[in-house]
Amino acid sequence: MIITTTEGMPGYELDIIGVVYGSTVRSKHLGKDIVAFLKGLFGGELSEYTEMLEDARRQAVSRMADDAARKGADAVVNMRFATSQIGTRAAELTAYGTAVKIRRH
Repeated sequence: MIITTTEGMPGYELDIIGVVYGSTVRSKHLGKDIVAFLKGLFGGELSEYTEMLEDARRQAVSRMADDAARKGADAVVNMRFATSQIGTRAAELTAYGTAVKIRRH
């Protein structure tokens, strides 16, 4: 599955299938919060959160690609991320884009 943030793919015609998305909801973890708080006192990267967000992005993109494949797509163009907070301890990360069938000019 080709996934790109561009609107098109040079050298290809795109037949639009429709919007696809994948999301994941993550909650804060008390242990990671404590470690991040302590690191925050001294500055620097909060690697516990970085890893959590990287995992969330990978999962959201994978779920979006699965949605596109179920709809018969070869690619997803104009892929974007969106986030939203759910309550005080959780957040949703969504990957979305336009599923397309590709064919050469």
